[in-house]
Amino acid sequence: MILVTGATGIAGSQVVRALVRQGQDVRVFVRDPDKARRLFGDAAELAPGDFAEPRSLRAALDGADVLFLSGADDPRRVEWETSAIDAAAEAGLRRIVKLSSIVAQPDAPVAFWDWHGRIEQHLRTASVPSVILRASFFMSNLLAAAEPVALAGTLCAPAGSAQIAMIDPRDVGTAAAAVLTSAGHDGRSYALTGPEAVTYAQVAEALADATGRDVEFVDLPDEAAVHGLTQAGLPAFAAEQVVAIFAQARLGMASQVTTTVQALTGRPPRDICSFARDSANVFSRTEAA
Repeated sequence: MILVTGATGIAGSQVVRALVRQGQDVRVFVRDPDKARRLFGDAAELAPGDFAEPRSLRAALDGADVLFLSGADDPRRVEWETSAIDAAAEAGLRRIVKLSSIVAQPDAPVAFWDWHGRIEQHLRTASVPSVILRASFFMSNLLAAAEPVALAGTLCAPAGSAQIAMIDPRDVGTAAAAVLTSAGHDGRSYALTGPEAVTYAQVAEALADATGRDVEFVDLPDEAAVHGLTQAGLPAFAAEQVVAIFAQARLGMASQVTTTVQALTGRPPRDICSFARDSANVFSRTEAA
């Protein structure tokens, strides 16, 4: 039995789908059982609960063999995930697979990366074997820009000429499923990226080709980007961290390209053009107008 946390999230849902396609027994630890049922039907066993409720996590771990560990970008993330690691060790699980960031490091300039780095440190000292999946920037993050792309033909971000090895979350899901269900990975860390590092100008070109509409990349100053994100409803702290990620990307922190996805899954990762084509209806929708 494989327990998947963060199962209704962007990456976690893809992990569940990949495992279900393999015919694996999957249990999902979720705060919203109705959403999980809409996503997975009866293909996964539901374990309602919350990281903030240790008893619910212990109940979800009962009878599980492997844990896929992923949580939200929350200031309590380190507390929650380290506690989950300890609970999994106490429950006698045989492996933990943690979804992390390709630039995870304690004291990193981005809080999200620092949190992952501190959790990784704790995981390495745990008594249960573990694997770390360090994923690059998700292509699905681009969906937050769908409305301005659809309505105004503009892709706005403080990206400059940063080259980013974006990865499709579907490839994260298949890579994670491969690690969760096969031997020989314990103690290893894998960097997961797309097939190439692309600029936001290239992303705009891919969206234009996919939608048949003009799409222009607009490079925003950091301050304007923070303002725009907060106006869109993102909490100030989260908006500042997102913009800090772009600042680091402009320094080359997200440009690393690996062949790990193909090595783990036997197929190359999807490129930005494939993602754009598969998401073209979202970026060209007109109902918002």
